[in-house]
Amino acid sequence: MRAGLKVGGWSAGLAALLVASVLVSAGIGSVSIPALTVAQVCLNALVLPTSLSLHGGGHTVAGVALPALSVSTTHVFHFQTPETSRIIVTTIRLPRIVLAALVGFALALAGTVMQGFFRNPMADPSIIGVSSGAAVGAVTVITVGVSLPFGLGLHGAAFLGGLLAAFGIYALGSRAGHTPVTTLLLAGVAVETFLGAVISFMLVESGNELRTAMYWLMGHLQNAGWGDVAATALTLPLLFGVLLGYRRHLNVLLLGEQDAQTLGIEVERTKRILLAVSALVTAIAVSVSGVIGFVGLVVPHVMRLLVGPDHRILLPTSALAGASFLVAADTVARSGPAQLPVGIVTAFVGAPFFLYLLRRREVSQL
Repeated sequence: MRAGLKVGGWSAGLAALLVASVLVSAGIGSVSIPALTVAQVCLNALVLPTSLSLHGGGHTVAGVALPALSVSTTHVFHFQTPETSRIIVTTIRLPRIVLAALVGFALALAGTVMQGFFRNPMADPSIIGVSSGAAVGAVTVITVGVSLPFGLGLHGAAFLGGLLAAFGIYALGSRAGHTPVTTLLLAGVAVETFLGAVISFMLVESGNELRTAMYWLMGHLQNAGWGDVAATALTLPLLFGVLLGYRRHLNVLLLGEQDAQTLGIEVERTKRILLAVSALVTAIAVSVSGVIGFVGLVVPHVMRLLVGPDHRILLPTSALAGASFLVAADTVARSGPAQLPVGIVTAFVGAPFFLYLLRRREVSQL
């Protein structure tokens, strides 16, 4: 009960902070828009279904005409807002801001799981090779111009590259159905170094595409659209729910694998699920944003100092804090005279802060 109240209080506060961050960020740019106007524009976009109806004119399958489904909706709010503000908020700024929140949520979530899984405060989502694999996939498409089947473009190549790298590292680190954490960690370092060399080779051999590839490798959200938001928002909550279901398992794994086995945890099965879901979460984030560092490393540290190591509280709070952090970082990235890749901003903020924690010896022990 006490843990439930604590996670509820922290989650509510961080959710409110996230909403405030989105509203403030959407008003910042070359055209300044008050936060109240931004809120009214967002509320005007809310609709509720009022009726469902079937009618002819749908698709034909095997010579049979199927009916089409029509949904009638009505707007809940009708605030008077300037049309220019509505266009700027809904079509230009809000897709990028919402995607930043989703990516920050995913990276901080995966980082929290990886630090608990490896029982190592230096672990982050890239430790299982997803970021490097995604970078290889994306840079291959950018520099070589290969085309993937089924219409998969840059995002698809990055997603597949990240998953292949992660599952390759898992295969290299496993023996007879057992996956020692230390072996997995070393395999990740080796594969990540190798993939880094592959990326460097492709960049050296690239021509006019070098700038585009480098921009992607530094992390960016500049071309975000509602399609990216929808694809991320449809998959991320399900994966978040799976990881939440294993929050108690993560707590027990902190005691060591032998103790976890004694307490009834199926250690190897749990490890496979945590690795697979974390790889998917990271691959989804990296595929739409490029490589953004330090979110999955620093945010879980900060939240662990604030709320403690209990993953029942740490998982949701770290994810929400990561969302707010990346929204703020992306706001800084796009507010200057020249838009910066957001990965540069997170590195500028994250690296000194992490060094400060090390200097003060406040890096929490798992």
